[in-house]
Amino acid sequence: MNELLIDLDTHAKASLYEQIYESVRRDILGGRLSCGERLPSARLLAANLQVSRSTVDAAYAQLVSEGYIRAKRGSGYYVCDAAGLYDFAQSMAPLENPLRQPKSSVKEAGNAGCLYNFLPGQIDTNAFAYNAWRKCAREALLCLETGQTLLEPGHPQGEYALRRAVCAYLYRARGVRCEPEQMIVGAGNEYLLLLLAQILGTPRTAAMESPTYLQAYHTFRNSGCRVEAVPMDADGMLVREIPDTGVSLAYVMPSHQFPLGTVMPLGRRLELLAWAEAVPQRYIIEDDHDSEFRYKGRQIPSLQGMARFDRVIYLGTFSNSIMPSARVSYMVLPLPLLKAYEKTCAFYASTVSRMQQMTICHFLEQGYFERHLNKMRGIYKGKHDLLLQLLKGRRWVHRIYGGNAGLHLAVELNAAMTEEEIAARAGAFGMRVQGMSGCYLAGQKKPDKNPVLLLGFGNLTEKQIRDGVDILERCVENRERNG
Repeated sequence: MNELLIDLDTHAKASLYEQIYESVRRDILGGRLSCGERLPSARLLAANLQVSRSTVDAAYAQLVSEGYIRAKRGSGYYVCDAAGLYDFAQSMAPLENPLRQPKSSVKEAGNAGCLYNFLPGQIDTNAFAYNAWRKCAREALLCLETGQTLLEPGHPQGEYALRRAVCAYLYRARGVRCEPEQMIVGAGNEYLLLLLAQILGTPRTAAMESPTYLQAYHTFRNSGCRVEAVPMDADGMLVREIPDTGVSLAYVMPSHQFPLGTVMPLGRRLELLAWAEAVPQRYIIEDDHDSEFRYKGRQIPSLQGMARFDRVIYLGTFSNSIMPSARVSYMVLPLPLLKAYEKTCAFYASTVSRMQQMTICHFLEQGYFERHLNKMRGIYKGKHDLLLQLLKGRRWVHRIYGGNAGLHLAVELNAAMTEEEIAARAGAFGMRVQGMSGCYLAGQKKPDKNPVLLLGFGNLTEKQIRDGVDILERCVENRERNG
C-alpha cells in the first residue's frame, strides 16, 4: 500500500471529495497506481489530508461506482484493471473548444475590444428615447388589467392596432398605399422573405443587384429561389439587363441602395414598374430599410406608391429607426398575394410578441416615433456631414458614394492595398471597418479597382469619427511610404 500524494485546494471551485476522486482517477489512468494495488483506508487518508472521513468515503464511493477501484469487505479498496480504460480515457479527453477559451482571448461580439466601430448598421444608443419607450411599455402592460390580455397568441399577421398605425405612418412618410389587412408583421426581414417564398409557392428566380444586401441573397437561396445577378449603374439596377425569361422577382432598394447608397431616379423606377407589369405574376420586392434618414431634400417616395397595378411587395423595418434588437419588420402584400397567404400560410403564429408589438404601437400612435425620427435625423446629419467633410480633400480618398442619406458612406480609396489589409491595419488601432467585396453575390467578383470601405457612423461620437479618419490615413499612407 502506497501513500497517496494529493494536493487539495480549499479555494478551488471543485469540492474536496471531487479533488480526491480526480487525483486518484488520474493516477490509475496514468499507470501510477497499478492493478490490484491497495489504497489507504478512508480513515488513514482522511487523517493524512486533514479532511473528514465522509469526504474520503464519498470520493471512494464514486471511484467504485465508475469501476476504477473495488471494495473487499474487511480488507479495503483495491485498484481495478485499468488496461482497457487507458485508451478509452485518452479518446475521451476533452477537446479544445474555441467557445471555451479564456475570456481574455475571446473577443465578444459588438464593441468589445473596439474603440471605433465603423461597421454599418449601428445606431446611436445614447440618444434613444428611453423615457418615452418605458412609458409606452407600461401602457402596453396596462392592457392586462383591462381585459385585453397580451398573454394569448394574437393575430398571425400581427396586432391590428399596430398594423393600422404603421399603415398610417407609411402613407404620410413614404406614400405607401395599403390597408392593415395587407400587412404582415414579423421578426426581421429574413423571416418575412422566407414566408414570402412560401406564399409565392413554386420556386422563383429573382434578379438582384451586385453588390447588394447579402442577408436577402442568402435568404432567397435558402428558400429554394434561384438568383440572377444584374449589373447596376449610377441609377441602380439596369432593367434592360434582367434576363428575358425565367425571372419573376426583382429585389431592389430604390430609396437607398445597400451598400452604395444609390437613389433610383424616376425614369429607372418607371422602367422597372413597366418590366413587372409586362408579364403576369411578376413582382418587385421593394426593401425600404434605410429610407427614414435623408439629410438633403425631401424624402424619396416609395416605389409601391407609384405602382398602377399590384406588383410591388413592400418591406420595412424598425431596426434602424427604433432599435435592431426589437426585431420587428413588416411586409405589405399585393392583394393577389394576400389571398395566397390566407390560403397557405395564415396558420403560422406571429413571430413577434404582443407586448413588443403594442409597445411600438403606442410609440407610433402617441407621436413619439416621429419626434424620435426628427431628433435622430438631426443627430445623424451632424455625424454624416462631419465624416463627409473629414474625408473630402484627402489624397487617399478617390470617391465617396451614398452621401446625404443612410447611416454609412461607401468610400473608395487611392491605395495599393486590399480591403482585408486595411481592415487588419485599422484593427490594430481598435477600429473596425468593413470592405465592400463581401457584398458581391456568389460568383460575382468585385471589379478590379480600388478598395472600397463601408464606414458606418451611427453610434460614433464626433471625436471617434475624427480619430477614425486619422487612423485610416495612417494605415493607408504608411503603407504607401513603406511600399
